[in-house]
Amino acid sequence: MPPAPPRAWSIIILGALLAMLVAASFATLPLQWRAFFTLDAVASMGEFLAGFAPPELALPFLTKTAGAAAETLAMSALGTLLAALAGLALALPGAGRFGRVLRAPVRALLNVLRSIPELVWASILLIAAGLGPFAGTLALAAHTSGVLGRLFADALENAAPHPEASLRTNGAAPMAAFLYATLPQALPQMLSYTLYRWENNIRAAAILGVVGAGGLGQMLKYHLSLFQMQPAATVIAAMLLLVGLVDAVSFALRRVLTR
Repeated sequence: MPPAPPRAWSIIILGALLAMLVAASFATLPLQWRAFFTLDAVASMGEFLAGFAPPELALPFLTKTAGAAAETLAMSALGTLLAALAGLALALPGAGRFGRVLRAPVRALLNVLRSIPELVWASILLIAAGLGPFAGTLALAAHTSGVLGRLFADALENAAPHPEASLRTNGAAPMAAFLYATLPQALPQMLSYTLYRWENNIRAAAILGVVGAGGLGQMLKYHLSLFQMQPAATVIAAMLLLVGLVDAVSFALRRVLTR
């Protein structure tokens, strides 16, 4: 067997630094593992979980929960759609399609959009848009635009340039060459990214209600704040069912698109 290729020192140094960071994290954080596994902690947790049983199954409450679930689903779907459109619009200059001058500032804008979490966006937008799902939808769209814009730009940059160059050489217009050569290469990957972010946004939409952005999260915060554990258990179950349904649908669609 031929000898193994030499390892780059940069990889070894990076691994050592990561190991030191992990060790320093365990050393500096006050992790009370022993107190977490005491009999009193286990008994308290068991008593707390027992308060969730049985879930609230009254028809009026189930109807209200279904409406909140539909609101959460609508927030995630609309927020993802707006983010996909905005991300594609920003990905074109971010991939250098309009020259190198715009590439750096657009990439910086995408970094800013995705570096701010959805909860922070929702807290900011609640001041402008008020309580309700509108602010939550805008928060999801703002954060996801930065994520999808960066992923779309990378997909466009990684597409093979030769098909578009061949069309341009044979007299095709720049936009036509892009639409017929480069975009079809990146489109399946871009759709897969969009569906994956929809999975993430359904979870984020369920949490955004905690800050007053509507949906299941707002119901959960209301009942937990009043220590109404049985209605809260029904809301949590609705969250799990909704997330599982969206995950299954998104996974099936990604399988179809990436074949």
